[in-house]
Amino acid sequence: MGGCRTAVSFRCFDGNAVMRKIEVFEPWFFLFFGVFHLHRIWGLIDRSSYAKFWISILERKGVLYYFLMVVLLALCVLGVGVFFKNRHKNYWWRWIYLFGGSYLLFDLLAIAVGWKFWNELVHKMFDVSSPYWNVIWGGFTLLGCFVFGLGVKLLFQHRLDDT
Repeated sequence: MGGCRTAVSFRCFDGNAVMRKIEVFEPWFFLFFGVFHLHRIWGLIDRSSYAKFWISILERKGVLYYFLMVVLLALCVLGVGVFFKNRHKNYWWRWIYLFGGSYLLFDLLAIAVGWKFWNELVHKMFDVSSPYWNVIWGGFTLLGCFVFGLGVKLLFQHRLDDT
């Protein structure tokens, strides 16, 4: 196995051995999305400034907006591509690429084309008087903890694979 200690080999239904490998970008993918979700702690601490900041980003569509959209789009397309490239030998966590990436691609498209229903939903999410504020942004924060932790785990596992 050329020094791989943690790469997993298993048998497919046709009896052939298949190697699973963590791609070099994958830990960083999850670390990035973890931090992106963890920044929502700000929304739990200061509702009004958080909502004001993100609504202004979404409405102005300036450099930061397009930078974030391009980065998120590229990462989602990359993740979904890796999922399908490895469709017969995926780790369980690569399903996140398919479901999370597909959702985010839909979200980005709905925002980009100005879908009225989606715009109203996003504005409701940023309603600082909503009784669901803590549930929404707390849920995203917990998701960020999980995804960031997964990124750290994959980073250590990938480094072990390279030794």
